[in-house]
Amino acid sequence: MRKLWPIVVGFCIVLIFFLHTAQILPIGVIRQLDAMIYDAKLRFFMENTVDPRVVIVDIDEKSLNREGRWPWGRDRISDLLDHLFDHDQVALVAFDVVFAQQDDSSGLSVLEQLARGQLHQDRHFQELFQQLRPQLDHDQRFASRLRGRPVVLSYYFTNENHRTSGAIPDPVLRQEILSQHQIPFVTATGFGSNLSIFQSAATGAGFFNPLPDADGSIRRVQLLEAYQGGLYESFALAVVRALTGGQPLEFSYRNYAGGYGVLEKLSTAGMEIPVNQNVAALVPYRGPQGSYPYVSATDVLQDQVDRKRLDGAIVLVGSTALGLKDLRVTPVGETFPGVEVHANLITGILDQKIKQEPWFIQGTNLALLVVMGLLLAPLLLHLSALRATLLTGVTLIGLSGLNLYLWKYRNIHMPLAANLMMTILLYSWGMIQGYFLETRTKHQLAGLFGQYVPPDLVKVMSKDPERFTMEGESRELTILFSDIRSFTTLCEGLDPRALSKLMNLYLTAMTESIYQHLGTIDKYIGDAIMAFWGAPLSDSEHARHALTTALSMQERLVDLNQQFEENGWPPIQIGIGLNTGLVSVGNMGSSYRIAYTVMGDAVNLASRLESLTKQYGVGILVGENVIRTLPDHTFMELDRVRVKGKDEPVAIYQPLGITQQLPSSLLQQRVQFLQALDDYRQQSWDTAESKIRSWMAVSENDKLGQLYLDRIHQFREMPPPELWDGAYTFLEK
Repeated sequence: MRKLWPIVVGFCIVLIFFLHTAQILPIGVIRQLDAMIYDAKLRFFMENTVDPRVVIVDIDEKSLNREGRWPWGRDRISDLLDHLFDHDQVALVAFDVVFAQQDDSSGLSVLEQLARGQLHQDRHFQELFQQLRPQLDHDQRFASRLRGRPVVLSYYFTNENHRTSGAIPDPVLRQEILSQHQIPFVTATGFGSNLSIFQSAATGAGFFNPLPDADGSIRRVQLLEAYQGGLYESFALAVVRALTGGQPLEFSYRNYAGGYGVLEKLSTAGMEIPVNQNVAALVPYRGPQGSYPYVSATDVLQDQVDRKRLDGAIVLVGSTALGLKDLRVTPVGETFPGVEVHANLITGILDQKIKQEPWFIQGTNLALLVVMGLLLAPLLLHLSALRATLLTGVTLIGLSGLNLYLWKYRNIHMPLAANLMMTILLYSWGMIQGYFLETRTKHQLAGLFGQYVPPDLVKVMSKDPERFTMEGESRELTILFSDIRSFTTLCEGLDPRALSKLMNLYLTAMTESIYQHLGTIDKYIGDAIMAFWGAPLSDSEHARHALTTALSMQERLVDLNQQFEENGWPPIQIGIGLNTGLVSVGNMGSSYRIAYTVMGDAVNLASRLESLTKQYGVGILVGENVIRTLPDHTFMELDRVRVKGKDEPVAIYQPLGITQQLPSSLLQQRVQFLQALDDYRQQSWDTAESKIRSWMAVSENDKLGQLYLDRIHQFREMPPPELWDGAYTFLEK
């Protein structure tokens, strides 16, 4: 039973996503992720070009400032139509605004009252009034401009208390004709439309109701809506049908058992428009705002527009002005003009680029989800972490690739989020199970090495714990020793609490540098630190990582000393010794206490090098084996020495840094010192002294120069042996 229950949980995960995909148990998070994926695909593949076929005459801020606040008088709208048709020869004009109120701005109603009242007998007034009346009747004038011209108006449907205003066009179809298909049309109970005088004069009209998704973004536009048994067309569809001479609508649908029908497409004039079950079409956005030419309405009225821009164009009159509140949230912009939404749909219909959501997509998605779930649920529980990751990666890439292929080359939108999330959750469940199975081994490994090794290395070791052991072995490592100079004096100047706080800050900072560069802490010895690289995890770059750590420790010390100064503590200096060599590494100690450590001559030399740093006035000293593995670094040889406990001399070096990053002045100082060191070893005391003094004039290390001047003075009085090899012997550690 214990072996079966993880698989049962996996199948339950599959069931949850099956219920969502079958729309039995919709899950909001998955829907939102699907919307985000849809938006990403849309933005990635959209054309990002400007379509000159549709021009937007914009009632923008410029127009409002010049022509006055909206609504304008119908005389100005009439003039606008005259300019568009007579001057610019446009193909069609569609108004994305509603003319719902009478225009009384001319004062006609006042004059009519006078004509019927006190000036009724004034013959001269009556004659003049009858002459002026046609010009003052702005509504009649606008209606006359609509007649005989391809002009489409707009209106909106509502479900607020059966409220109606104005007049709407005749329905494109009666709903009962399609009743046998049981198509779930969106139904309205009221509307707000144009005055009947305008509606009767216009070529047609369409509703512009927005259809936002749950997140408020407009991805689809309703093409048909039901009202009192009639089916009415949207604004974009009305424009397209007006362009094609009002061709009738045809319906392509699929029937299921029980007479339930799903509408798949609308067609008119040979153009097919894919729709979903609610007769809504996906908007094929070309790009962000500005994918269609914009012309300011006031520029049209003032004849300040190049006629070539408008000749033969489909003109949509709308607004981008903030105060007129026709800005929408869309996948391509959060303040996107509503009129440009219609423009995208119009050109999408004309170009036949509306994405499809065919009837079989849901069934295909369900079948794909079930097959994948039944295969992945058990497989991901039994595969190794690497193989499970590879299988999951291939599955996710395959699903995404198939989805993008359908979008790009088959013009089909298929939801993707459920399959992706199910795959990721099944993989996560498999990894959780694997984690619990391996927890004991990993905890054992962490217990063994956690006190020595950085957490990042423990994670790497945990992936293959059988490779690592604490048994003794011989291995080439790089060892680091560091020590605070004049620590005894420092202790005498601080009270115990301040000293404890100072040491905690210092050791924490230094340990962070060691861990950051994959080092292993061997031990703290009072103020000293011992660390090494290359064990327990093999590291072919152990010398490089150790040197990088030493340089980092010196840099961290600068910031620490600033902090110490703020606390009233004295600054500190440290010496660091590095050496690479073959050592014994493993658990060593007694039956009472044991530790993972390193031993050998290379370890002893690293310790000696640390103690010599104060003699030579440098922060870091390294042995010969370190520099052999770092050809891209520059080192300066300081001396050859015999340290206590060794008869063979060893060369010691100061690291200067990465060669390509060093200033030429420092490289020149190095050459000067090496020339002086060569003369010193040749026992050319006068020449060596002169060169050392010249070097000291440009170098900051007076201690090193003075050390050699003292030696030269000593050797002048007591020359070295005849077979002197140039090495200096230290009798103390």
